[in-house]
Amino acid sequence: MRKYFSLLFLILFVFNKPVDAQTSIKEPAYVKIETNLGTMYFKLATETPNHTSIFLRQAKKGVFNQYDFNRVIKGFVIQGGETDSAYAEMNKTSEQIVTYIDPEFNTNLFHQKGALAAGRDDNKDKKSFEKQFYVVDGKKYTDAQLDGVEKRIGGNFKFTDSARRIYKEIGGVPHLDQNYTVFGQLIKGYDVLEKIANAKKDKADKPLNQISIKVSVLNKREIKKLLSGI
Repeated sequence: MRKYFSLLFLILFVFNKPVDAQTSIKEPAYVKIETNLGTMYFKLATETPNHTSIFLRQAKKGVFNQYDFNRVIKGFVIQGGETDSAYAEMNKTSEQIVTYIDPEFNTNLFHQKGALAAGRDDNKDKKSFEKQFYVVDGKKYTDAQLDGVEKRIGGNFKFTDSARRIYKEIGGVPHLDQNYTVFGQLIKGYDVLEKIANAKKDKADKPLNQISIKVSVLNKREIKKLLSGI
């Protein structure tokens, strides 16, 4: 009888053991964001399993397709998904609960040009929204400017040699590092990013002409074709 209960306990433990989020993404996933100005392709990170998994789940459900790029700032970011105002309104009522994702900061994932990251409000824990994302446009920085950003971020934070080089040669938005979670990187479609970033907009940074969004997860055949053409 004792052996029976020991075996039963072992079975229950194995089948009910929580899945370790850090092992839930074994290999990179790829997505495409189609717009009326062209298509962008992104590689999603394995180092941010929660953000990556949730973004993929939302994409497969077609959640992002009901939104558009609603905020564009040349030299900064283009923002898509749920709007800031909609989230603010949700937080005012108990009828709609805003769900957040815990931050997953990684010094190897930084706000270089083309970075895909999650939006958030000013919550003190720096948790991300599930249905808002942005793509970095950014600008180039000097070593002196990057030194200043490191001081503002504080602690013992230092840009990696790779990040510092890319911020100087290609550009980005370094002051967002360690504040917003980056979970992907643009690998094809930089011309489309430029078109969107340069779109005419109103005083609230909303494009005058709607910029549609359709997010799709690439299958193995599509991934192979994409990578062979880069």
